[in-house]
Amino acid sequence: MSKRRIAMVGTPCEIMAASKLQYYTDSPIDVKLGLFCMENFSYKYFVNLLSEYDLKMEDVEKFQIEKGFVFLLLKTKQTVKIPLSVAKRIIRKNCNICVELTSETSDISIGSIGSEDGWSTLIIRTKKGEEIVDGAIKQEFIKARDLTESQFKFLNKLAEGKIAKNLENIERREFLARPVLYQREKSDNSINKENTESNFMDLKYNVIDVGACVLCGACEYACPEDLITIDDTKPRKRGECPEDCHACFRVCPRTFIHEDLRNDNSKPIGDFIKVLSVKSIKHTQGQDGSIVTTLLDYLLSNKIVTDALIVDKKDDLAWKPYAKITNAIDEVVKSGGTKYSVCPVFKPLKDLKEGVN
Repeated sequence: MSKRRIAMVGTPCEIMAASKLQYYTDSPIDVKLGLFCMENFSYKYFVNLLSEYDLKMEDVEKFQIEKGFVFLLLKTKQTVKIPLSVAKRIIRKNCNICVELTSETSDISIGSIGSEDGWSTLIIRTKKGEEIVDGAIKQEFIKARDLTESQFKFLNKLAEGKIAKNLENIERREFLARPVLYQREKSDNSINKENTESNFMDLKYNVIDVGACVLCGACEYACPEDLITIDDTKPRKRGECPEDCHACFRVCPRTFIHEDLRNDNSKPIGDFIKVLSVKSIKHTQGQDGSIVTTLLDYLLSNKIVTDALIVDKKDDLAWKPYAKITNAIDEVVKSGGTKYSVCPVFKPLKDLKEGVN
């Protein structure tokens, strides 16, 4: 396990879970590529929504969300627009309490907001991320230019809007006695004490039962006794937790966050070294400039990482996401594009830990 150096791609909540796994465990995740994410949708309800437009998931070639609409590029080359105000009814409940737009605990954050069509906005957050981007530019995997002042202001404005809106949602939830633990400002000592007194039942009460679970699968991966399974709806436990085990509660991205990982809501896009507008030189078939695909290509080609943890679409169920680990560039390219639905992204790590191929 320790011989693996994995580059992971994930949404803000998944990247936070990866950061907590790095904090608490001997994690094989070495590089975190975080995506910009305003919200995600329930796959089941997405299927139902498309049926109202006489469409099926298998009719769709590509999804894109921008300018207040969900754009569906169909395999017939037609484009269908669904107002985001309509699509909001299928947003997953946990997204309404997320105050991160740009995956603030990643090494590099990537998204389309702020940059012109065909380019991506890239936020370098760590020294490791800076070395990766500099290397990718030097080897002509990507080209880069500075984000303009107006583009940067637009990105910040959208991030501020998400924070403000969802802090109101958090306040409403807590008024109804539904705790939102990850936004509570507690000292590290206090968090450590809470963690040592909490187990799966506390996770169930404070996160799962109140609609805050992000279905990332970190709890399933971290459980030392293999008691937790996660499916399309929620984590479930079979058997009794061993005494003094708190692994699942600690690594969940919706439980208490240590001070050095916690969102600073006064900084809309978090801490960063540099913000760029970038475009791939090597790949064109992905989304938003193909930057995620291209950075993974650079990392694997230069053996900076041994594998990539990515989300692909199932062959037998259109646009149904599933996570996998691969070191094949063609598989990385095939998986390009946003799915706008979630899956237990850490499940392949569990299989890796258990020696499952």
